[in-house]
Amino acid sequence: MGRLKRQNISKSLRYQINLRIFFSALFILLLGGSISIWHARNAIETEVASSVKLAVQLIELSYENNTALSLNNRAWIMQLNSLNALNSIRHLNIQLKKSSGKVISLLKENYPDEQQGTPPSWFINLVGKSYPPTEYPVISADDQQIILMIQANPMDEITEAWQETILFFISLLLFTLLAFITVNLAFNRSLKSIEQIVAGLKAIETGNYQQQLPAFNTQEYASIANAINHMTAELRFAQQENSALTKHLLNIQEKERQLLAQELHDELGQSLTAIKVMAVTARHPKSDTQKITQTITEICDHLIQVVRTMMYQLHPLILTELGLKAALDNMLKQWQGRHPDLSVSVECSDSVDALPPEVTIHLFRVIQECLTNIVRHAVARHVQVELNINNNTVFLMVKDDGQGCDMDKVNSGFGLRGMRERITTLGGELNISSCEQQGMTIMAKIPL
Repeated sequence: MGRLKRQNISKSLRYQINLRIFFSALFILLLGGSISIWHARNAIETEVASSVKLAVQLIELSYENNTALSLNNRAWIMQLNSLNALNSIRHLNIQLKKSSGKVISLLKENYPDEQQGTPPSWFINLVGKSYPPTEYPVISADDQQIILMIQANPMDEITEAWQETILFFISLLLFTLLAFITVNLAFNRSLKSIEQIVAGLKAIETGNYQQQLPAFNTQEYASIANAINHMTAELRFAQQENSALTKHLLNIQEKERQLLAQELHDELGQSLTAIKVMAVTARHPKSDTQKITQTITEICDHLIQVVRTMMYQLHPLILTELGLKAALDNMLKQWQGRHPDLSVSVECSDSVDALPPEVTIHLFRVIQECLTNIVRHAVARHVQVELNINNNTVFLMVKDDGQGCDMDKVNSGFGLRGMRERITTLGGELNISSCEQQGMTIMAKIPL
């Protein structure tokens, strides 16, 4: 279905481009045809006028040179017919009309060659017009007036204009076909590239981050392919990190369950068994009831402490009951109690207690993980913790004066990955900076 939709989009794009080319060619055809007809009409009119004027001048010159000839003398008429210049004039019909009304043809009408083709009537009507005959009076040597009649017939010129117009239309048609072919070839290549890009994006959509787009010769497509390949590489790296982090979290979860089961077996199970044995012993009349009662009380106190420790490890109740600030103070006191060489200073505003529960627990766990890493790896003497809210944004900073580390190595640790994932889940950012022997600073910014 998606492939069919892409093909419809491609056809629609090709259709729109071809339609624009067609209308452009049609506009050029109409404009060129109009200009061609206007030019042919003016050229025919000018040519006809020039031919008529030239014929009149040649006849006048011939007559002036033979003024002694009479109208009945056929030598002058034969001389006119023998003029090469007059015979070369096309689209003219020249006649002499006597006073008696008799008409003598000097130059027959030139008809176009039938092999050249006769223009259609609509073209003749567009470029041609009615040319009235030109009459020129001549006085012969015997004082007789004759009329020289010149009738224009521009069919030769119209035929030439028609042939030029046909040639123009054929050239325009060939140009349009060439444009169609060139554009479609270019679009076929471009659309194949687009289909490859869409197929790559479809593979990425299904989670196949191994898909890599090929290199394209077109610069724009090559830029898109490089950006998609870079995005795919980043997604593949993020997928690998998430898979490793998920596996690590599952292992931790199993270890915590195993530890919890062991604690329940070793502590609760043995203590409850001891209480049961002492309760059975207390039934005997000679048993030391006071001592048994004291022992049961001590075992119960131990069980209470064990349960509290397990509950704190699973979820600190003080965080829910008293808020984040009190939970942090309590946690830091416990850390200082277990590690007296480590000095911890806390700066926490009272407004953090109003944070949502999902933000509170993540901040608590991030600070807890920071202290765990400091104790395990940093060899620090002082830790500074700052937690404030400003401009509807939570700012957290944990800074130590330990030995620092290489950032390329520290980014591969699961502890920092887990912290980064917690902050990212809240829509925030986690920045880590460290140098050798200059400690480490972890800063988080979470928008509310």
